[in-house]
Amino acid sequence: MNENEIQLLNQLAAKIKSRRLELNLSQEALANKCNLDRTYISLVERSKRNPSYLTLIKICEGLEIDLKKLLGD
Repeated sequence: MNENEIQLLNQLAAKIKSRRLELNLSQEALANKCNLDRTYISLVERSKRNPSYLTLIKICEGLEIDLKKLLGD
């Protein structure tokens, strides 16, 4: 990954974590809502995983946010 891609992944990770905390959800609670593993949510929030489009949709559903809004500035 180049620096720009890393920066974008870090921004996405921060937005996901921020929204999760805004909703007072633990990583486990979000994972359960998304039908994902808690460790996967943790890896995404730490920019260790680059989620696929379909996984992002699941995460957005769990976070009760539109994908467009999550990806926007």
